[in-house]
Formats: sequence, structure tokens, C-alpha cells
Amino acid sequence: MSILATEGLSKRFPRVTALDQLTVNIGPGVTGLVGANGAGKSTLIKILLGLLRPTSGRATVLGLDIASQGEEIRRVVGYMPEHDCLPPDVSATELVVHLARLSGLPRTAARERAADTLRHVGLHEERYRPIGGYSTGMRQRVKLAQALVHDPRLVFLDEPTNGLDPAGRDDMLRLIRRIGTEFGISVLVTSHLLGELERTCDHVIVIDAGRLLRSSGIDDFTQGTHTVSVEVEEGQAEFAEALTRAGQRVEADGRLLVIKVVDDSTYDAVRDIASDLDLGLIRLEQRRGRIEDVFRERDHAQGGAERV
Repeated sequence: MSILATEGLSKRFPRVTALDQLTVNIGPGVTGLVGANGAGKSTLIKILLGLLRPTSGRATVLGLDIASQGEEIRRVVGYMPEHDCLPPDVSATELVVHLARLSGLPRTAARERAADTLRHVGLHEERYRPIGGYSTGMRQRVKLAQALVHDPRLVFLDEPTNGLDPAGRDDMLRLIRRIGTEFGISVLVTSHLLGELERTCDHVIVIDAGRLLRSSGIDDFTQGTHTVSVEVEEGQAEFAEALTRAGQRVEADGRLLVIKVVDDSTYDAVRDIASDLDLGLIRLEQRRGRIEDVFRERDHAQGGAERV
């Protein structure tokens, strides 16, 4: 079952192309949309909501066509915008009830849904305070609550961890995961922080300058690679030089050395050279893929093309 699908979707502004022939198909669950700032993530969400007309291509959301059924899409989809847009002089309860009623809920049902939703996002005790006195984390929770209050089938969360400290990001990511697992609501969440999506999502779409780099399940990103990570107590540079002289392909990654595994001889070389140099091995493990590797592969490919 497809939650949303795009085919050749493009959006061009006078001086920039925000989306370039984007074709993706997303199923139920929590899907991450990752890319650098300016990659086209927010533009895509606005197009999917029927708020922005694409230059070319087509898309559907929950089987509804964005070109002709934007109002119907917005009725069954929740949206948490990236930027702070909350009125400071009303309480969270007043705002969420108001938006619930705009979504078509009767007054009593709107108040009940608002109370339940604010409790789910952790604002039950603070729900009557003016939003102007809220912390950044609390304001993000209000934005999340208003996106959920009308019981949507799908929510778009645009950079939901913006401005949050590490503890606040962890709390928000747990909430997002609960939306997809306990509430049964599909989620499209955007972020430029790659590690967040690895921990939260079932599927990840990677875009760069409006183009699709990769779309696959999170397990495909994080499966084992043909490399090992090695960390030594000291002497990393000397260790790397010796491995290179022995014919091994080695790259530094912070405190780690990443070594391409050719066959069992790679492990023998790591063991023997560490022993010969009298180095203490802290870690030797198979390396797992990460979302950021997609960008690293892109940069390598571009660098190779430039050298040619």
C-alpha cells in the first residue's frame, strides 16, 4: 500500500531548482526525508500538501491527487511546520482546540481530543499557560500536538528537533516513534541530522539539490559493509602507514581507522602489524553502513569526475 508517491516531480524557481524529477513511492510506517538545508525537503512537503504547485510531474498522497484534491489531503494529513509560528498570547489548549475545530471536530470532541493529544506529547500539566512562556522544547510539542489532534492518517513533520538540546531531541524522537508504532499513524519526518533518522525510521529517502540519491529501508543502510573499524590506544598514524605499506586500503575516521576487507589476510595484517608495533587494540569490528555514507559516496564520485 502506498502512502504517497511522486513521479517526475519538479519545482523550479527563477534562480534555483528545488526539486528535479523526483520519483519516490512510500509505504506505511515512519519514513525519513534527509538532505542538507536547501535540499528541497520543505518544498516537497508544501507540494504534497497542495500548498505549492509543482512545475512538472505528479504526486498522490493517500491516493489523493495533489493538483486537484489539496483540500481533501489537508483534511486527513497533519503538518508540523519547521519554523516557529505559534501565537504567544494563547495557551496550548486554546490553540489546539481551535485548530481541531478548524479540522471539523465539534466543540466537545475538539476539547477532549486536545486534552488527550497534549497529554500524549507531555504537556498535560502546562497546557493552560500562555505559549509565550514556553521553552523551545515545549513549543515543538505544541506544534506536534496540533498536527495530531484531528487523528490524521499521515503526518508531515518538518525538522521537528530544531533548536532542541540532546535530551529534548531524544524525547521528540521517542514521541515520533510512538506515533508510528502505538498510534498507527504514518510519518514523513525531515531532518538534516543523519543519526536521528537511523534511530527513528523504517525507511529513508535521501535527496540532494532536489534529486533523489537513494530510497531504501533503514536495514539496507545499516547492514554490514566490507570494511572493519580499528581503534588503537596510540600510534594511529604509524599503524595506518604500516597497513598501507602492506597493501591495505586505509582511511582515517576520527579516532578510528577504516580498512577495506579483501579477504582473511586483512585481519591477519591488522593483527600482525599491531603486534609488531606493540599497539594495544581497543576495537576491531565490522563496520556498518550509515546514511551519511550516501553523501560520502556522492562526493567521491563527483571528485573522481572532476579529476577525469
